[in-house]
Amino acid sequence: MNFKENVSLAPYTTFGVGGPARYFTEAATERDIRDVIDFVQTKRLPLFVLGGGSNLIVSDAGFPGVVMRIAVRGIDESAAQGKRLFQAGAGEDWDTFVAHTISENCAGLECLSGIPGTVGATPVQNVGAYGQEVADTITAVYALDLTNGLIRELTPEQCGFAYRTSIFNTLERNRFIIVSVRFALDLNGTPGIKYRDLQNHFAGRPSATLADVRNAVREIRHSKAMLIVEGDEDCRSAGSFFKNPVVTAAKFSDLEAIAISRDVKVPSFSAGEGHVKVPAAWLVEQAGFHKGFTKGPVGISRRHSLAIVNRGGAKAADILALKADIQRAVADQFGIELTAEPVLVGFDE
Repeated sequence: MNFKENVSLAPYTTFGVGGPARYFTEAATERDIRDVIDFVQTKRLPLFVLGGGSNLIVSDAGFPGVVMRIAVRGIDESAAQGKRLFQAGAGEDWDTFVAHTISENCAGLECLSGIPGTVGATPVQNVGAYGQEVADTITAVYALDLTNGLIRELTPEQCGFAYRTSIFNTLERNRFIIVSVRFALDLNGTPGIKYRDLQNHFAGRPSATLADVRNAVREIRHSKAMLIVEGDEDCRSAGSFFKNPVVTAAKFSDLEAIAISRDVKVPSFSAGEGHVKVPAAWLVEQAGFHKGFTKGPVGISRRHSLAIVNRGGAKAADILALKADIQRAVADQFGIELTAEPVLVGFDE
């Protein structure tokens, strides 16, 4: 293995911030991963597993241990029980993988087009968008269990998928290193057009194909600066920064009362019996952080109020300061605690 020292992590993140890693390496095979684990244990250093860098904030001080970038590639295809199975290496680019499944005329991931990052990162936070999430189609996650050094095949139930969570970022955080993921998709399946933005996009049009939906999703994401485009200032972000909070019906009634006093209406979605999901973007805007808001070198995207952006020269500390301002304002005005989505790397626990 080639271990480089004092490598800046900023270029490996979509935010473009962060200090150096004490050691940095790439692992392209299971053997590489095991070699890195041996190195970490010998040196008694902390380990951080890096994917596409699209959902994290690296400390300005960097990371004092080993950063291992997962580069396991390859896609194996098979069929079982009327489904088309795709097992993809954790280092495969996610959007390229989605495009491949659509080229094979397989439905199930088309609404997840345009999301930056790698295949291996998607189960960690149960990535979802526009009415789909990876938990809908994942049949197995293959991961190295650091407690015994074995590769385990984890079922969806064992992964503990929930809204933007799994065991990989909650109960069993730092226990597993994902090597590959298997998806079961529908050959010649019908594309998913459940989300309001997509329904509006295809209103009055003839039946949409999987490719049509993929293009529409990417177009919508681009319009909201949620598509990585070189040179676009609003794209230096981690995408949607806060999770949409799920509140009780009683809490939602209180929120509606506040909205009425402001002569606005609260958008909402059902989240199961007795619970309501409220768009975090609405809360952010109502708390005073409008699109285009600027605070020094950071701000809110000009096209999406849920994206904190690096306007150039920002530090991780600047991003966290704006994050704290937004959370405090939403809590003070609406009594709701916003939860940030990005992973913090190199910060004191």
